[in-house]
Amino acid sequence: MNTKLTLTIEQSVIEKAKKYAKKRERSLSDLIENYLKTLTNDEESKTENELSPTIKSLKGSFKAPKDFDYKKELTDRLSEKYL
Repeated sequence: MNTKLTLTIEQSVIEKAKKYAKKRERSLSDLIENYLKTLTNDEESKTENELSPTIKSLKGSFKAPKDFDYKKELTDRLSEKYL
C-alpha cells in the first residue's frame, strides 16, 4: 500500500533531484523510496545473492559482447587509472 508523505526540502535540491530522476526516466518518488529501502535494509536479512534496489534497476540495461573479458577490461582500466 502506498501512502503519501510530505517532506520539507530546499527548492534547489528538489529541482536538481527532479532533473536527475528525469534523466533516468524514473519518478522522484521512486528514487526516494528506493533510497529509503536501501537505508533501512536489515543487514541480517541480506543474503549474498540479494541485490539492492539500485542494482536491480540497472539489471538488463547493458549488454556486453559475447567475447567480453571482464577481468581483462577491469585490469586495463585500473592500470590506466593508477599507473
